[in-house]
Formats: sequence, structure tokens, C-alpha cells
Amino acid sequence: MAQNEATKSRIGVTGLAVMGANLARNMARNGFTVAVHNRTTAKTREFIEEYGPEGAFTAAESVQDFVDALESPRTIVVMVKAGKPVDAVIEELTPLLDQGDIIIDAGNSHFPDTVRRTAECEANGIRFMGVGVSGGEEGALLGPSIMPGGDTEAYATVEEIFTTISAKVDDTPCCVHVGPGGAGHYVKMVHNGIEYADIQLIAEAYDLLTNVAGLDAPAVGKIFEEWNTGDLDSFLIEITGKVLAKTDAKTGRPLVDVIVDKAGQKGTGTWTAIDALGLGIPLTGITEAVFARGLSSLKEERTAAAAVLAGPTPSKEVDESLVEDIRQALYASKVVAYAQGFAQMRAASVENGWDLKLGEMATIWRGGCIIRARFLNRIREAYDQHPDLDNLLMVPYFTQAVADAQDAWRRVIVKATEQGVPIPAFSSSLSYYDGYRRERGPANLIQGLRDFFGAHTYQRTDEEGAFHTRWSQDGTEVKS
Repeated sequence: MAQNEATKSRIGVTGLAVMGANLARNMARNGFTVAVHNRTTAKTREFIEEYGPEGAFTAAESVQDFVDALESPRTIVVMVKAGKPVDAVIEELTPLLDQGDIIIDAGNSHFPDTVRRTAECEANGIRFMGVGVSGGEEGALLGPSIMPGGDTEAYATVEEIFTTISAKVDDTPCCVHVGPGGAGHYVKMVHNGIEYADIQLIAEAYDLLTNVAGLDAPAVGKIFEEWNTGDLDSFLIEITGKVLAKTDAKTGRPLVDVIVDKAGQKGTGTWTAIDALGLGIPLTGITEAVFARGLSSLKEERTAAAAVLAGPTPSKEVDESLVEDIRQALYASKVVAYAQGFAQMRAASVENGWDLKLGEMATIWRGGCIIRARFLNRIREAYDQHPDLDNLLMVPYFTQAVADAQDAWRRVIVKATEQGVPIPAFSSSLSYYDGYRRERGPANLIQGLRDFFGAHTYQRTDEEGAFHTRWSQDGTEVKS
């Protein structure tokens, strides 16, 4: 039996795994009527049985019933695994939709897929949006950071819903229309890349505090709790303290000490690093974080290497004097990671004509998302004052913060190297900083070598133009 238009749902969610279910619940709790659907009908029934009393849901067992349950223009949020499953859902929905209906992919899709899907949907008269959602399961339910990209008129249709269900900081929704096409998923990708760097830096600080400073996990947990009251105040620092404080019920030891040291990943950090390479942006912190996870996965090889490969004899002494140096090194490295990520978004915005407002990205990341942190307010202020800023390191606050930390930063890296403790994100961040602040580096020799073996030419410091030396001939220089 056909539904009366007045009784139809304002928005639909297909894909009722935890993230999709929690987004649907968030919408319903905030007064919006929501149609829900899952490929497995049992999942839909379970959802209604458990969460039905939370709001006005309409359960649909078939895709046709799902589409029929929505008011026009139909707005459908797709919450399925990235890749082919998204394409399969779009393919199934398309014949059932009308001109002007909206499909929203709110999963972790790769932005080139979003660009392609936007064009394919447009050819069928359907409006498509790629929307980044950050905050994990809890954020999806209680208020995530939302990064909508795509058609501006489509966004106007869902703006009230998204801004209502998003996290709020100082009464400001952590949601803003990012830009056209794949811009929303691009910004979410970079967000996840920064998250990789942030987590790797925290892990390196933990490694230094345990294996160089000589502290145990509970003591390190207390240090992170204290750090969370200052400049490092952030969600990730907060939960680090909680993870380190957790005691394993089975062994009575700190839980972190019985977790295998192999880190998983879902690919967004890799996407970020690959894209930065294409743009020519030095994304050292994020890329090293990706490599570090790859190295961690070689557990059996590392176990064998530990018995064979030589290293320095580690100190057994507790050295709590290092704690403050490690804090400063962590903060400085964190600043570099964010500076690199924002520089990448700026370059991508120019490359793709997106006109990203980077201050707005900092604003919507202040709440709900995994990398939410106090110092995002400083980043927002920086872009409010300097919208065309090349690099956050050039803003006086960050310039001074890193300058104040650099001596400690260098001491930590020297100490870690002497003790044989790898710190790829800390050290690459310092190398980036030192490389960025140098007026003249060694790339002149690189150009000389490239010209020698490949006649790639070089530029001179005292004359305009491109030049080539006839290295293997008479050694004379010619202007190209």
C-alpha cells in the first residue's frame, strides 16, 4: 500500500552496521523522520526491535519499499563499505529514483571514486554528495564532525539535518559545505592522514617514555593525563591516558603490555601520502606514520632480526628529566604534521578548483572528530587572519611555539638515536622543519647530477633561464 506523502520519511539510511545505525539513531533522536534499510533484512528488523522507540523510523525490507518511504526529493545516505559495495548500491537505487533525488555516500570513499560517481549520477539526473564523517561509533551517535562535498543545492536540502546532528563547539556546528565534487571526501582523507601522524607521534612519545626514560605504562598514562591539561589537550591524548591506565583482567598487567605490536590500517593514510606525492607536497609525518604501520606488521621478521642485528646497549636507568623534552618534541612534531596536512589541502584546492576555506576545516575539526584538539582554535585564527597562508609554521604563534621547543626536540632525537629507539615521525618532522627554514639546501648538487646523466638542465643564481653543461664533451655551458 502506497504511503501518503505527509507520512513519508525526510531522509533514508541504507547500511545498518554500527556507523550507519548510529547516524540513523542520531537523526531520529533529533526529531527527523528516518527510513532505514539493510541488504540483510534481519539486520533491519533487529535495528527496529532495539532502537525503534528512539524516534520516528520506517523500516523497509526491499529497496523499492525503501525508496517509496521517502518524501520528494528523496535523500538517501549510503553507509556501506567503500569501493564496489557503494557502486552496487548506487546501481540498484538509480532506476528507482527521480530527477533531482539525492544520494549521499557518507563512508570513507576515495575521493577519485566520488568524482566519478558524481558524474555518473549527474548523467542520470541524480544529485550526488560525498560526505566525510569523523568521530567513530560514539561520534556518529552523539555528534560527529561532518565534511559534506558535492552539489550545493543538494547540501541545502540536508543542511538542517547535518548541522543539527553534528558536534557543536561554542554553539557552532562542526559541519560546513566543503566544496564541489570530491572535496568532502578529500578533506576527510587528509583528516585521516593527520590522524595517522598524530597517533604515530603519540606512540613514539610512549616508546621514548618507556624505553628511554624508563617509566612503566601506568606512570606514562599519568603523564599523558597531565599533558591533556595543557597545549596538547586533545581527544587522542585523552584516550592515550585511559588506554595506558587499563589493567588486563587476565594477567593483572597493564593491558597495553599484552597487546601485540602490529598496527592495522584501512588505507586512508596511504591514499593521503600517494596524493601528496602527486601534488609534490612534502608530507613526511603522515607518510612515515604509514611506513611505521607497515614495519610493525612484519612481526615475525622483526622477531628474527632482533636476535641477529646489532644495536646500542640500552640504558637501564630511569631518566624522568626527559619527560618535559618529550612533551615539547611531541607538540612541535604535531604542529608540523598539521602544517603539512593543511598545505596539502591548499595545494589540492588549487589543483581541483575547490576553493577550500581552510579555517573552516579547522573549525569543524574542533569537535566530534578523532583529531579534535585545543590548538585547532589557533589554526582557525591563523586562516581567519591569513586566508592565503602557505604554511602554518609562518604564523607567529606556531613560529614561536616550534622555536621554543626546538632545543628539547633535538635533544630527544639525539637521545633516542643513541639508545636505538626508532622515532621516524619525530625525526622526519624535525628534518622537514630544518629543510623548510633553510634558504639554501643541497638540491643544487642534485640538479648538477641530473644534468650530468640526463641533460635535465639547471638554473643559475646569477642569471635567468635554463642551462646545460656538456659534461662528457668539452665541459662548456650552454643556455637551453
